[in-house]
Amino acid sequence: MLEEKALKLGRKVILGIEKLCEERLDLIKGARVGLVCNQASVDHELRHSADVLKSVEGVHLNVLFGPQHGIRGDVQDNMVETPHTKDVETGLTVYSLYSETREPTEEMLRDVDVIVCDLQDVGCRIYTFVYTIANCMRVARRLGKRVIVCDRPNPIGGVAVEGNLLEAGFESFVGQFPLPTRHGMTAGELSKMFNEHWGIGCDLEIVKMEGWSRELWFEETEIPWVLPSPNMPTLDSATIFPGTVHLEGTQVSEGRGTTRPFELVGAPYIEAGVCARKLEAIGLPGVRFRPTNFLPTFQKHAGVTCGGVQIHVLERLELRPVITGLAVVKTVFDLYGEHFRWKEPPYEYVFDKNPFDVICGTDRIRGAIERGDSLEDLERSWSVELTEFESIRRRYLLY
Repeated sequence: MLEEKALKLGRKVILGIEKLCEERLDLIKGARVGLVCNQASVDHELRHSADVLKSVEGVHLNVLFGPQHGIRGDVQDNMVETPHTKDVETGLTVYSLYSETREPTEEMLRDVDVIVCDLQDVGCRIYTFVYTIANCMRVARRLGKRVIVCDRPNPIGGVAVEGNLLEAGFESFVGQFPLPTRHGMTAGELSKMFNEHWGIGCDLEIVKMEGWSRELWFEETEIPWVLPSPNMPTLDSATIFPGTVHLEGTQVSEGRGTTRPFELVGAPYIEAGVCARKLEAIGLPGVRFRPTNFLPTFQKHAGVTCGGVQIHVLERLELRPVITGLAVVKTVFDLYGEHFRWKEPPYEYVFDKNPFDVICGTDRIRGAIERGDSLEDLERSWSVELTEFESIRRRYLLY
């Protein structure tokens, strides 16, 4: 049995792609397969899913699809389109789903019966990979193809849920559905919710993991960490990302161009000590703010020294990343209102809305910060809708 083999190898968790290839080949045997993957699509032995599927007898892997940042994760920034190319290892055509199209075309799927999706999500609504899966599901329904989602862990655990829900009218490629900022679900669970609750209605199969439970964080799974996107180098980055991703909607650096993206935040006009003391005085749980200066090598303020803070997560189970990130935005706005600027459009191909609103999935949070509302007011503003979401969420949990 696969579970016995896994225990002998010291594995705690069997990935969906491992289970597909070792126990559920009936789902793809004899089929023409298109694989949605990137550099993080690896098994416990660091073998890439494309290489594994290519080697399975009776499985016809015909084409690869890459999400944002490319199949090898080498395209840095938002709204930099990834070209279609050829995969050197397998010799297969790689179609970018972050190019002139965000979904596979009928021509791209001409030699595909089943789309296998194997992407590592990071546990935050504001991340494009699960929407690439949703787009593939919509096309599959229209063209009569099957979709298999090989599940992977939510790296920041599957228990905590936090933040506001995306509102109608603020949909984008970083938010297609009314999810909270931190959703506490796996890609497989989200796909099931997209398909059933929000009515995509494709022929969908989720290949579950074995051995994963909701309280596990990524390093507790013994799965090797491969950065799922260029600015998500570590689990530490992913832990605070649901909060500091909001800085993408401002002219404050979220640490891109440093070795600690989403942990280092700042701008040239910020006095590091003043900002750190103000944030420390709030008393946010599980986190400390250290004054620091840093020099981004690219993106915002490239080549200019920024004052700011490094966010140190000391107790991740106590941490509330969403309100922590919004506390940073509010503090910089309150201290340096004459310098602070919201980012100008476009953001993720949305041209008619404030990028901060696109990230938040609402304009209510920006309005609250501009009015001077308290952090407690912000958290109260999403408490009812979050409770309602959690009652829906429970129906689609697989673990």
